[in-house]
Amino acid sequence: MGLFDFFRGEFIEVIEWLDESRDLIVWRFDHHDNEIKNGAKLVVRESQAAVLVSEGQMADVYPPGTHTLATQNMPVLSKLKGWAYGFESPFKSEVYFVNTRVFADRKWGTKNPITLRDPEIGPVRIRAFGNYALRVSDPAKFLRQLVGTSSFFSTEDINNNLRDMIVPRFADIIGEAKVPVLDLAANYNEFGNYIKEKISHDFDEYGVEITKVLVENISLPPDVEAMLDKRSSMGIVGNLDQFTKYQVASNLEGLGQSGGIPGVGLGVGMAVGNQVANALNNTAPPPVPPAVTYFVAVNGQQTGPYDVAILTNMANQGLLSRDSLVWAQGMAGWTAAGQVSALGSVFATVPPPLPPA
Repeated sequence: MGLFDFFRGEFIEVIEWLDESRDLIVWRFDHHDNEIKNGAKLVVRESQAAVLVSEGQMADVYPPGTHTLATQNMPVLSKLKGWAYGFESPFKSEVYFVNTRVFADRKWGTKNPITLRDPEIGPVRIRAFGNYALRVSDPAKFLRQLVGTSSFFSTEDINNNLRDMIVPRFADIIGEAKVPVLDLAANYNEFGNYIKEKISHDFDEYGVEITKVLVENISLPPDVEAMLDKRSSMGIVGNLDQFTKYQVASNLEGLGQSGGIPGVGLGVGMAVGNQVANALNNTAPPPVPPAVTYFVAVNGQQTGPYDVAILTNMANQGLLSRDSLVWAQGMAGWTAAGQVSALGSVFATVPPPLPPA
């Protein structure tokens, strides 16, 4: 044995992990032939745990602190090896360090739209995304269930599994809540807390704890959002007649100040604006009467109101039949849809029920 080998044998080995990656959950200590000296020092820092694995069997788990690897503090490994009265020679064992800190800002999102029946809009598709935070709560179970013999395990290795568990839970919850789409933003916190509660048991099986689930956004298809923007714009405009007068007067005033129409100022602009608005009012056709909308009874619950176009779509999908009860303003009471003459076009492409055999 050379001089260097002699001194190396005299020194006590120190086993530790300094994590600089910020995304590793598990790291296996790399040492020659998996041999650990008797009396070696195992340094486990805060937010870490160390697990000894001998010949494929899970042995001792160490919390944060400095531990001397000897018979008295390796009860499981000593029993596996049959060390009843201590040992002197090096022993073979794999040392896995598990990061137990909270890993935040993990992303989740729906791969495909979720279809809902909204009481105001009708059938609609939504997408959602957010983030969640996790930590390893049981290092031994986590190694056994997910890591296996890998030398390291990162957050990316587990993200897909966790996302695939969160999204179905969200779809179930959002469907059962029956909250109108326009009111979903006011319930993001409630949805996140409910998802966390529902999936906690699933993650316990892997030794993982979900500490937080956040819903950041629930979005509608672009064309539906565009229609909602138009609806909001109409509400902001308010009185269309006054808005038209103001627009015309503002444009004429701007032309007068820029020299486009000499002598035209605010007073003249307002007068001309009133004349133009009156002319528009006199020549414009009367307003189109509002479309009749109907309420539909579904499972003893009132839904709607829906216009004829939506009712036609519901009938084609089998969601509305001639026997479905409907009601609109002016009707004496709930009536079967097939008996309302104004809804005749709704069932034009739907065959009538077969006669009894």
